[in-house]
Amino acid sequence: MTGLRYVYAVCRPLGAPLQADLSGVAGDPPRLLTHHGLIAVVSHVPERDFAEEPLRRHLEDLDWLTETARAHQQVIDALTAVTTPLPLRLATVFRDDSGVRVMMEEREDDFRRTLERLAGRVEWGVKVYVEPEVREAEPTTAKPASGRDYLMQRRTRARAHEDTWQRAERFAGRLHATLSAHADDARLHPPQNPALSKVSGPNVLNAAYLVPRAESEEFVEIVDRTKGEESGMRVELTGPWAAYSFVESAGNAESAGDTGAGRPGEGT
Repeated sequence: MTGLRYVYAVCRPLGAPLQADLSGVAGDPPRLLTHHGLIAVVSHVPERDFAEEPLRRHLEDLDWLTETARAHQQVIDALTAVTTPLPLRLATVFRDDSGVRVMMEEREDDFRRTLERLAGRVEWGVKVYVEPEVREAEPTTAKPASGRDYLMQRRTRARAHEDTWQRAERFAGRLHATLSAHADDARLHPPQNPALSKVSGPNVLNAAYLVPRAESEEFVEIVDRTKGEESGMRVELTGPWAAYSFVESAGNAESAGDTGAGRPGEGT
């Protein structure tokens, strides 16, 4: 089949085959390209969509980008079920197999070091939100009779708001310390913008944890035990994911390729 080469991830030889009906970006099933004992997971994509200029236009099309990200993540999830993949960025594209092999040759040492560090580990995402009703709750007060009463009510509301945020930050800090102690590595991401995430309540913790696969059940139980610990705080757990958050620190291997458009899927 002709076309450009779309690369999803680099990994070691698989211990089990990928699911037979797995479909990738542009509907093409992924295949394995071997180079020096490493595997690049690739599929063919049409040049009319993934050459430099049309790809740049497509990246401004939210529907197209969402569909592509979903297909990309579907392959990464399938890989995560059978091995430890080193995921590459969304829309990492090369002209042909030779271009993929050159990339693997140039970054072989980085790939091997990162795969060694990630072996047998998965990423879990944990977020903490302040419930909207807690954030918006204010002391019940009568209509101010004077300017002085108005200022006093303003100060009371400000103190209540500050107390809620201090409590949220203390809770998030304790949770992060606890989870970090049960993970091999951790990353703090910027809080999510509620206007973009469409999730209710301000985000006070947005973290990723690198956890041995064999210890994931214990990690999940620890998170579950915290969900009712602090009133008005909502704890969300996502995963297990391929270790996107822990790739960049190892030689920036995730940005290898001709084109990159950021991480698909969760993103912690």
